[in-house]
Amino acid sequence: MIYSMTAYARKEVKNDWGSAVWEIRSVNQRYLETYFRMPEHLRSLEPVLRDRFRKRLARGKVECNLRFEANPAAQGELTINETMAKQVLYAAHQVTQLTGGEEIRINPFQVMQWPGVMETPEQDMDAIKQELLAAFDEALGEFIEARGREGDNMKSLIEQRLTAISEEVVKVRARMPEIIKWQRERLLTKFEEAKIELDSSRVEQELIILAQKSDVAEELDRLDSHVKETTNILKKGGAVGRRLDFMMQEFNRESNTLASKSISTDVTASGVELKVLIEQMREQIQNIE
Repeated sequence: MIYSMTAYARKEVKNDWGSAVWEIRSVNQRYLETYFRMPEHLRSLEPVLRDRFRKRLARGKVECNLRFEANPAAQGELTINETMAKQVLYAAHQVTQLTGGEEIRINPFQVMQWPGVMETPEQDMDAIKQELLAAFDEALGEFIEARGREGDNMKSLIEQRLTAISEEVVKVRARMPEIIKWQRERLLTKFEEAKIELDSSRVEQELIILAQKSDVAEELDRLDSHVKETTNILKKGGAVGRRLDFMMQEFNRESNTLASKSISTDVTASGVELKVLIEQMREQIQNIE
């Protein structure tokens, strides 16, 4: 299967501990680059996520976002750390004695606000992380499926252009005998108008030289070969974007040579059409993994 480098996926997970949303999006990039945005207390997941991306993706600039919202009700009942509370009260009593002031009544709420006096049971973060990773795997699966669907669309567009290129090759090849005949008659007419008398061997030699300069059979054969090779690459699938990009360079080379040898408006028109088709394929291939 052919995969696009442009895709998006979203996965939400909810449980007693709260809720979380994974978002994965990507655009085309020469290599694989991954970026993460997530709460600091879950940053330890990043190496695991990076490794999972690396195992399933080859190219693309990938952004992965995690929004996490804890459920306050899941924190459990508040408990008092009596040892810490007594230490706070004792310290306040000591300070009062040191300053020589009168003993004052301490506000209980001030004691409660002291760090460590009020405690809540810690959530099982390992279990939460496992649930988050399971949701991430689902999001990653949907993300890859989206890349595949988009890749199928691109493959269809490229195959249409390959068919059109083959049609242009057939058209030019069919016109070549007529073009060569017209070329021969045109050259002989010029000789007659210029009243140049040449022996038959010299005329034949001139015709051969001209025919060689305008012969595009080799370019047409190579274009046919490139169409077959590109079709095979598409059938093979996988991370083939770079190979396809190389094939576009080969297509361009042959179409340029074809255009430079053209002595007919029909061949010139076909050369222009080939360039348009190749450019349309190249634009699609820029987004293929």
